[in-house]
Amino acid sequence: MNPVAFAVAAALGNVLGALAVVRHLKRSLRAIDAGIAFGAGFMLSVALLGVLPEIFPEGPVAAGYLLAGYLAVHLTQHVLVPHFHFGEETHRVSATAGLTALLGLSLHTFFDGVAIASGFLVSDRLGLLLFLAVLVHKLPEGVTMASMMLAGGQGKSQAVASAALLGVATLLGVLLTDGLAPLRDHGLALSAGVTLYVAASNLVPAFQARRGWVTATAFFGGVAVFWAAELVLRAGLGE
Repeated sequence: MNPVAFAVAAALGNVLGALAVVRHLKRSLRAIDAGIAFGAGFMLSVALLGVLPEIFPEGPVAAGYLLAGYLAVHLTQHVLVPHFHFGEETHRVSATAGLTALLGLSLHTFFDGVAIASGFLVSDRLGLLLFLAVLVHKLPEGVTMASMMLAGGQGKSQAVASAALLGVATLLGVLLTDGLAPLRDHGLALSAGVTLYVAASNLVPAFQARRGWVTATAFFGGVAVFWAAELVLRAGLGE
């Protein structure tokens, strides 16, 4: 399987999320809210049950890279970036806030690509699971980026373009993984840390305060769909 094709498909999710914002598709935005909860459950499952068993035989070295990936996302999204949260931005922000959010999210989306490529280096099953984990949070990622740009006073075209740049970063992550030894050797552990951070520290807080059955069902549904996808892929790929 070609990881580049999967990276392109994932990158389109960023653009679709941005289009939902600039076209004021309220129904789509409500669906994306539920998608944040679903994505959190799915991503946590992939990271903990799919990726960690693959990297932990490497011992403390892999654990160190996993922690490095986690800390790198916190640094770029919540230390260097003054204002950031997943989901639609509804308050006015400074013009620089959107640009700093773009830089912070670009590191994360780069490692989305690294995750996809690293997964396929292990097996088609893990590559597909990681692709799905990336895909389920691409729409809210595009919503976040585009709404931040609009809230900072940028136009609709700049908002969509900024989301498209996140997709380009994902594609770049795939293209560089096989050619750069550090990414080829440790990209899976790094991307596991990134995935854990996005799921547990970004996505879960984004819906945690909301009451009702929709987000709870979506969250646990993400876990259930992971198990179903795992079983289907194992059977279909003969693993």
